[in-house]
Amino acid sequence: MATILGQNQYGKAENRVVKITRDGDTHHIKDLNVSVALSGDMDDVHYSGSNANVLPTDTTKNTVYAFAKEYGIESAEQFGIHLARWFVGSQEPIQRARIRIEEYGWERIATSDANSKFIGADEVKHSFVRQGQETRVTQITYDGQNWEVISGLKDLVVMNSTNSEFWGYVKDKYTTLQEAYDRILATQVSSRWRFNWSDDEQRMPNWEKSYAETRKHMLQAFAETYSLSLQQTLYQMGSRIINHRSEIDEVRFSLPNKHHFLVDLEPFGLKNDNEVYFAADRPYGLIEATILRDGADARIPVDMTNL
Repeated sequence: MATILGQNQYGKAENRVVKITRDGDTHHIKDLNVSVALSGDMDDVHYSGSNANVLPTDTTKNTVYAFAKEYGIESAEQFGIHLARWFVGSQEPIQRARIRIEEYGWERIATSDANSKFIGADEVKHSFVRQGQETRVTQITYDGQNWEVISGLKDLVVMNSTNSEFWGYVKDKYTTLQEAYDRILATQVSSRWRFNWSDDEQRMPNWEKSYAETRKHMLQAFAETYSLSLQQTLYQMGSRIINHRSEIDEVRFSLPNKHHFLVDLEPFGLKNDNEVYFAADRPYGLIEATILRDGADARIPVDMTNL
């Protein structure tokens, strides 16, 4: 039976690079996990084993570290753009580069005056603690002419302890869930948003500001929405981003409903007045949707937020 080669790509995955920028006694950290995938004129290496068009994956790894030194890391997006442009522009057989980056946040440790004096320093600006709120992510794709930048975050856990209801739903013979008129609404946000910047003639977004503002609007919408369903809250989060950030045309969310169930304390003679809950691990409801600017096309893969 005849066979042909389909889509293929190769590269070096999960290159951990930590860049320390020293501004005198003040240090800054960028901590990235960078995965490179390259594709193009690569049929021969699959059919015959010829490596004539293959840039070694070890070279792609080295490029990541060299670029951290040569260009610095202003943002995950900007770093990925430098890499993608280099791979496509420097190697004729490579026609498309996809750079995926996770960024791990660090914040400065505030030290006490007493300790600072004890160690002989007026102020410590080189000590950090790893932030545990979320992981920032981005994917940059470049084909030599057009760019696609999809950024986002994952593992951002949020909760509203009230102002959430769930009732009026379909009931059949298997339904046991009781209607709720005051419940905890909690989720672990995985989200991606697509920028409308697509070529070098356009003005490039301020990636760091865009991320901070997008995250802010997402959280504000979650907090300020009186929720009758997690779907409604999701839509408000996406709409708030689209309406406030002109550089973004598409937002996709995957929101697991982190259920909290009231514990029955009556066997102990105690009344549970919406105070004590059991936080269920699984199974969980999973709500997913894409919110678009009117007239924009949906391009974020539906499985990209729920890996």
